[in-house]
Amino acid sequence: MATQFYLLLPLLFLPFLLFRHGASPPPPRRQHAVTGDDPGRHPVVLLPGNTCSQLEARLTDAYQPPLPQCGAAKGNGRWFRLWKNSTAMQDPELAPCLSDQLRLVYDPVARDFRNVPGVETRVLGFGSTRGFLADTPANKDLCMGRLVEALEKAGYRDGETLFGAPFDFRQAPAAPGQPCRAFSQFSRRLRALVEHASRENGGKPVVVMSHSQGGYFALEFLNRSPLPWRRRYVRHYVMASTGPGGFLLSMQLLASNPSAALSSGSAFTALPSPKVFGPDAPLVVTRARNYTAQDIPEFLKAIGLPRLAVTLYETRALPVKLNFRAPVVPTTCINGVGVPTMKELVYWDGNFSKAPEVVYGDGDDLILLESTLALETVIGDDPRQEYYRSIKLAGTSHAGVVSDGAALERVIGEILGVQE
Repeated sequence: MATQFYLLLPLLFLPFLLFRHGASPPPPRRQHAVTGDDPGRHPVVLLPGNTCSQLEARLTDAYQPPLPQCGAAKGNGRWFRLWKNSTAMQDPELAPCLSDQLRLVYDPVARDFRNVPGVETRVLGFGSTRGFLADTPANKDLCMGRLVEALEKAGYRDGETLFGAPFDFRQAPAAPGQPCRAFSQFSRRLRALVEHASRENGGKPVVVMSHSQGGYFALEFLNRSPLPWRRRYVRHYVMASTGPGGFLLSMQLLASNPSAALSSGSAFTALPSPKVFGPDAPLVVTRARNYTAQDIPEFLKAIGLPRLAVTLYETRALPVKLNFRAPVVPTTCINGVGVPTMKELVYWDGNFSKAPEVVYGDGDDLILLESTLALETVIGDDPRQEYYRSIKLAGTSHAGVVSDGAALERVIGEILGVQE
């Protein structure tokens, strides 16, 4: 049980290989300058990637611990660190407690994911980048720690010109019409934060930057905000290491532990999108049949997911994927390329519990090049999108976009509005 939830946190265990970078950005698609129209520094709001936000919890009397030691904090009213709790992760007696208290359950009456009864949670440090996970060098690389350092060297100050918007990574935006209390609350807080950042900086519009999973939250937030509000408060959106296509690692993790699929509201967020990969590209190969992005409901059934899980994918996650679209604010997408990345998973004998053979393609070690290139169409070719720029960093990994020296220079340049 202790490992079930972690299998749905793919970026936590992803090996991050740091590469030497080159950069080969195309020219901007439309020449509406982002530079020069407003003097002075613009405030920046950062959204980190998966597992980079820290969570606190407290247990009420309603909590039913799976083991006696799991209820030690029950009813005392005190908040404690839930994620990331390295002590509990490494303790065989406490790891099952952590897993149980982190997991979500689907409430069919509310039609939404919620905490286990008796567990209350909150995101630590909203509004500040100090709450981003930085307990190890790898997490500092992944969780924008190097980027924050570079911005501070450039003169930004946390809480004054630099702000953080951590989120509950167990949750995910659901399709319009589907209840998602967590995303609704996050959107209200992010809207207030953006307005606060602007107000505290002389009314200047804000640069919003996201990395990885933070891009799904940021893009949905922008697209569900009124267009006049976006144009008033968002100067530039910089989206790093996010594509409309999802990635294959999410399919492998679900196949290896299907029983955990209903323990997270974000379990299906990163599944490959039929909008990018279509009906013909085989993603999973078996002797009996192949599975494309359009066949994901059948794949989920084949690996043993219950009908409810398939329905939640079809009604909550898939419509969001298919509606991945331009935010209609000046946008720069920055992605790594030239790194071996999962392209096909081969379970030849149809045994999904075994590790598959992997066929590799081009990408950033997580997101395939096809997904990065699809941004040109999905965002760049939208006639409403007046400014779009795509930067592809050769030999750069998923985390390297926000941690490696040459990549950081490009990211900082986009944030500051310095363009070649």
